Amino acid sequence: MKRFIPLLLIALAALRIAPAQPLDSLCTKTEHRIAMRDGVRLHTTVYAPRSAEPAPILIFRTPYGCAPYGPGRFPSSLEEGYLRTYLDRGYILVLQDVRGRYMSEGEFVNVRPAAGKGAVDETTDSYDTVEWLVCHVPHNNGRVGFAGSSYPGFYALMGALCGHPAVRAVSPQAPVVDWFMGDDTHHNGVLMLTDSYRFIPGMSRPGKHTPAERMPSRGQPTCPEGMTEYEFFLRIATLDSLSRMLPPTPFWEEMAAHPDYDAWWQARDVRQRCRDIRPAVLIVGGTYDAEDCYGTWNLYRTIRSQSPATTCRLVIGPWSHGAWRSGDGRLGPFDFGVEASGRYYVEHFELPFFEHWLRGREEVRDSLPSDSEAVRVYVPGRNEWQGFDRWPPAASREVTLYLHEGGALDTLRPTARRSRSSYRSDPNDPVPYMEPLGRKRDKRYMVADQRFTDGRRDVLTFVSEPLAEELTLAGPVEVTLNATLSTTDADFVVRLSDQFPEGDSLPGYRMLVRGDVMRGRYRHSFSRPEPFRPGRVEEVRFTMPDAVHTFRAGHRIVVQVQSSWFPLAERSPQQFVNPWTCRPEEFLPCEVTLLHERGRASSVTLRVAND
Repeated sequence: MKRFIPLLLIALAALRIAPAQPLDSLCTKTEHRIAMRDGVRLHTTVYAPRSAEPAPILIFRTPYGCAPYGPGRFPSSLEEGYLRTYLDRGYILVLQDVRGRYMSEGEFVNVRPAAGKGAVDETTDSYDTVEWLVCHVPHNNGRVGFAGSSYPGFYALMGALCGHPAVRAVSPQAPVVDWFMGDDTHHNGVLMLTDSYRFIPGMSRPGKHTPAERMPSRGQPTCPEGMTEYEFFLRIATLDSLSRMLPPTPFWEEMAAHPDYDAWWQARDVRQRCRDIRPAVLIVGGTYDAEDCYGTWNLYRTIRSQSPATTCRLVIGPWSHGAWRSGDGRLGPFDFGVEASGRYYVEHFELPFFEHWLRGREEVRDSLPSDSEAVRVYVPGRNEWQGFDRWPPAASREVTLYLHEGGALDTLRPTARRSRSSYRSDPNDPVPYMEPLGRKRDKRYMVADQRFTDGRRDVLTFVSEPLAEELTLAGPVEVTLNATLSTTDADFVVRLSDQFPEGDSLPGYRMLVRGDVMRGRYRHSFSRPEPFRPGRVEEVRFTMPDAVHTFRAGHRIVVQVQSSWFPLAERSPQQFVNPWTCRPEEFLPCEVTLLHERGRASSVTLRVAND
């Protein structure tokens, strides 16, 4: 990849070694209540450099609060952290509580859908905020950017869609895109149990909101000391029981009322709104993001498809959720090096992006990715950054790996007239998502050793021969399973792993590369679920999020299939009943049979970059 030019590197190095100065000598803090077009006032904090030079405005809209509130109080990230980078560069930094959260007025709506003509939504709030700032904040240069990570990534995207002419550059990072298909709360229609239970109650409150520096405590039961999350959720038994344990939680109740991908969910899919985007866009995410991996990849695809004239760049590193801002490049037993650190990301990707589009700095032009390297990904296995013209790369091909009798995995199609493998899935003894399990979901599961399920009779394992040459994944993972069930429904979990050779520094380690879950009833349509007919062969297809990984020569590719991934994902009752209302006795064991025979093969198709 291209390096920063020396002039900018010297400037950044000087910033790091400069003596620390009190923040109030570097910037002024002012707090405002900006009126939106419907009269609702949003709390907005402005940190402006003590300089008369024209400066760009960088906005962070958030549902998580702009603390600390009050004059003379500054967030720690301004002292030493992500925001300090921009403060030292002379940006006007703006933090805003979105409507209905913390010190802002109004009603909060999760992933608020687009409003009709004359109504308000997050794009109108973004527009009105920009208009007020460029008119009232002294010494701004008339150029505005938005940035945000995770849920704030959704709000940053709304800034890109707001249409204000002053908005020149936006960076949605791990943005929430679709909470039914792949982000945070659901994957392919399956409730992501641990994350949803801990996140949604705090983001969904009944009644009128009164502006306050703290949101009222929700108080849902948590996993007790000495108990694992696996034991905690298994003891609760059903989603209905879990719902009754929660305080009044409107969004949880709405999810329960919309178990399928109906119009309510579809209105919350922001991909419907990404046409003719005017500002430049930098999308950022992590290969090992356990929360919003889906949104990152799919927002890029959407913008490239629906808004082809937009300058759109994509950066993906070996990061867990948010680690691109502050991580040290390590996850689990893997150290990806200084080029995977948060500091490296900000200095080599994000800062040049905003410097160019918000300041027009010519000296950073050479460090910006060209159209031929519009996508920058860090490739684990090779442990280096690579640039591509698009995603998946134009120079790539598909490689299909077929499941075979005896646990083999091969590029050759099965030729046997009849060949099948079976397992018995018992929802009262679900397969854990990692070991050891703790009291909270562990982000390291995204690279965890998958050997912990060896010996379980409810997991099928298929292993390739050692690779003769390296293979680099660069795109989505397509799953095709031909299966029969003994009941009327089941989930399908597929794990794709890299098994290291015995002579490696991690001998025999089976590193998870990509895994995901699919609810079988949605095999034909996520909006119109259909039961299985016991014993009838059905094809189940789904797409796992994109993978970036190099399998080195001598390594083996491993594919594992099962029907639970607990408590990361909720348990399926394994029959065609509503999972939100079913009773404990409705959870049934299911005999799952995978076919790997002529004409009805099960497979995993990889997108592979050409060297």
